[in-house]
Amino acid sequence: MPRIVQTWDAELGYSQASIEQRPDGGRVDIDPATFGAEPMWGIWMTGEDGSTGVAIIPHAVWEVRAAEYGIDSDDWDTLTDVVLHEIAIPHPGDPYAGHDPGREAVLEAIRDLPTVDTPGVSETDLLAAHLERIRLVKEHRLHVQPAAQQDRQGALDFVGAARTAPPNPLAPIYEARLDPIRIAAKKMALGWARENRTRSARPSFHAKPAAMFVGAGTTGEKVAGG
Repeated sequence: MPRIVQTWDAELGYSQASIEQRPDGGRVDIDPATFGAEPMWGIWMTGEDGSTGVAIIPHAVWEVRAAEYGIDSDDWDTLTDVVLHEIAIPHPGDPYAGHDPGREAVLEAIRDLPTVDTPGVSETDLLAAHLERIRLVKEHRLHVQPAAQQDRQGALDFVGAARTAPPNPLAPIYEARLDPIRIAAKKMALGWARENRTRSARPSFHAKPAAMFVGAGTTGEKVAGG
């Protein structure tokens, strides 16, 4: 039987940020790659044993899953189901699998399923395989469910919060949006990485995926000014 975990609330936060005071008469240039302040979701949960905790998940994870599997960016149910359950997909080399019937059952069933790293597999088949992994996790290892609205409202009333518990405890996430440009960029990077998996270079501003920009180099060399 899977472990049942309930979601109670979600709130927006941000990652560590490199924010500097702008000096008088000048500006501070901060490398966008190190700026930080990326949106992060804190999801409050409880376990069957009464344990409590908060899962901190970057907003970008939803973008990456949409890019990897072609999930519609408005399909929050599927995206969130994947994000909340894939943490319980056991690793093929998990040394504890033999001591955990749930892990062992999932591993045996997913052994031959393709992953995003499997070449030559369509997006449709990749999504079907991943949704099957999620289904198996929910059957054998972990099932995340929303806590009853009445219970969540009672908790808010108990602490004196002037809030009304929404029908969906993850409403703040569902009310957000995924940027199609960021998803498209991640999809391009993933496609380039799949096609160049044996190469050591990674996509960057200077080492560009082939044909990304007209006239731009692909190995980091300067293309203007010598």
